[in-house]
Amino acid sequence: MLKRRIYLAAVILLSLTGPVFAADKVQPVRMGCGIMTFDTVPGWGLSPEGKSQIGPTHGSVVIDKAGNIYTSADAGVFVFSPDGKIIRRFVDDQHSRIHDMKIRAEADGEFIYGARNANGEGIKFNAETGAIVLKLPFPKESGLTQKAFNPTAIAVASNGDIYLSDGYASDHIFKFDKTGKYLMHFGVKGNELKQFNTAHGMVLDTRYEPARLLICDRNHSPKGRLLHYSLQGEFIGEVITGLGMPTSAAIHGDYVSVPDLQGRVVILDKSNTIMAVLGYNPDPAKGGNYSIPQSQWVEGIFSGTHGSYWDKDGNLYVQDWNMNGRIMKLVRVK
Repeated sequence: MLKRRIYLAAVILLSLTGPVFAADKVQPVRMGCGIMTFDTVPGWGLSPEGKSQIGPTHGSVVIDKAGNIYTSADAGVFVFSPDGKIIRRFVDDQHSRIHDMKIRAEADGEFIYGARNANGEGIKFNAETGAIVLKLPFPKESGLTQKAFNPTAIAVASNGDIYLSDGYASDHIFKFDKTGKYLMHFGVKGNELKQFNTAHGMVLDTRYEPARLLICDRNHSPKGRLLHYSLQGEFIGEVITGLGMPTSAAIHGDYVSVPDLQGRVVILDKSNTIMAVLGYNPDPAKGGNYSIPQSQWVEGIFSGTHGSYWDKDGNLYVQDWNMNGRIMKLVRVK
C-alpha cells in the first residue's frame, strides 16, 4: 500500500509540473511607448534547436526591397526571410567583419556598401549574388600619412557619392565619387565642438532638405552625441548629447533609431526629441558587454546594441555586439 501511495504521489506531481515546464516557453516582451511600442519575437533567426546561426557579431543590419534582412557577422553576411529563416549567406574572406552596411537600389540592381574596419577598406557588392563591384582602400591621393585605416561607417548620397568614416583610427571622413575616386576628407580627432572622438556611425539623414550626414560621435566627452554635417563636409550643428555610446543610426520617415553600445536603442523624432527607449539593460556589468553567452540572454534586454534597421511596416531589427551572435526582431504595435 505504501508503495502504491508513493507511486500515485509521483504521478500527481508529474501531472502538476508538466504545465509549469510548458509555461517556460519564452514569451514576447513589450517595450517602448506611445506610437513607438514594440513586441519582441522570441527565437527569431535562431536554428530549429534554438541556437544562434551567425556566430560573433560586431556589425550591421539592412533590408532589401523584397523585405529580406541582411546582417553582418565576423564570418560574413547572413540573409534572413522576414520569418527568421536563412535564405542565403556570403561567408568568405571578402565579406567578413563588415562593421557597417548601407543598401541602395540602383539601375542594375540592389547593392550593399560596407565598411570593413579590420580589413581597412570600404566595399560595394551585389545584394543578391554577393559579387564585389568596388573596393575603397585608404586614399593615398589625400596626402595623409596616417599609419592605420579602420573604417567603421559608410553612407551614400543620392548622386552616388560615398562617405567612409575612419572611426577607429584618424576620425577623418573620406568622400569618394560613385566610381571610387577620392574627392576630399574632413573631420579631425578631438573633444572640441567640431571634432570627433570615434566617429563610429553615419547615415544619410533624409529627414531634412537638403539631406545631410548624421554622425554618431560615440566617445566624445561628454560622451554620446549626434552631429550634422553637410555633404560638402561643413559643420551644421550638434543634434543631441547624452546618448551613452551611440553606435549607428537608421532613418525611417521622420524617425531615427540609435543603438547604444551600453545596451538600449533610442528612437528620436524629426525634432530629435527622444520618443522611446528600447531594451534598456539596467545591469552595468552586462550593458556594453560583448561576452554575454546565449545562455544568459534575456528576452527584451539588450547587452550592446550595434546596428538597427526598419522594414517598410516600421518593425525594427536590432543586432547586439555579442560573442555568440544576436539579432532580434521587434514588431511595431499598431
